[in-house]
Amino acid sequence: MAKLVSLAEGVADLVRDGDVVALEGFTHLIPFAAGHEIIRQGRQDLTLVRMTPDVIYDQLIGAGCARRLVFSWGGNPGVGSLHRFRDAVQHAWPRPLELEEHSHAGMANRYVAGASGLPFAVLRGYTGTDLPGHTTNIRPITCPFTGETLTAVPALRPDVTVVHAQRADRNGTVQMWGITGVQKEAVLAAHRSLVTVEEIVDELEPVPGQVVLPGWAVTAVAEVPGGAHPSYAHGYSVRDNDFYRAWDAVSRHRDTFRAWLDEHVHGAGAMA
Repeated sequence: MAKLVSLAEGVADLVRDGDVVALEGFTHLIPFAAGHEIIRQGRQDLTLVRMTPDVIYDQLIGAGCARRLVFSWGGNPGVGSLHRFRDAVQHAWPRPLELEEHSHAGMANRYVAGASGLPFAVLRGYTGTDLPGHTTNIRPITCPFTGETLTAVPALRPDVTVVHAQRADRNGTVQMWGITGVQKEAVLAAHRSLVTVEEIVDELEPVPGQVVLPGWAVTAVAEVPGGAHPSYAHGYSVRDNDFYRAWDAVSRHRDTFRAWLDEHVHGAGAMA
């Protein structure tokens, strides 16, 4: 059964220096509050994994938490580049950042393989791209039944996966709905998991299209209302588009980024 913990306790117990850490959520239910707590606790040398690294990974990279990034597509959705990500790649600030780039399909299949206990995934993908020439763990494989050349990618098994959801009950069973991305697969693939939720309730009311993670599949749950801001939690909040637009200017220069980090993340109880 999942433990009910505070956010600070969950991060302190489950996220360790040098870990492979996945913070998943596609447009919706992005675990910003948990990412900020990782920064506050000074985690370092992390391998960050995410299908679509956006602003929260820009913040983690700029804060010096990341040594390596495993990803598919990165940017500030609807706005432009991730300037802290770009600065780390181009100028090694605040530290060098190793990259391992995949397609969306490749990343999703890697999570599925990890969740299924398989060593690798097979897909028709990467054909016509130069990613195999830059990413050593994208390999051709011959189908033993048809002779067709396919692509194999290794399973993703994060040390810890962090996601945000709408609700959990007091046994740690988690309920989410709306755009859910690969949160389920990322949690099931991980050795440990932390789920932040908008609220903890006595009983989960069924919702159309819901995804339910049973308490035995989750390590810890923390109640963090607004924990997805500036993304959104369907039925609880709306996306803060102004924040995403403003982030472009904030993150463009090191000094303005540092000032934002000091005020909104390192500041007591802040959650930008």
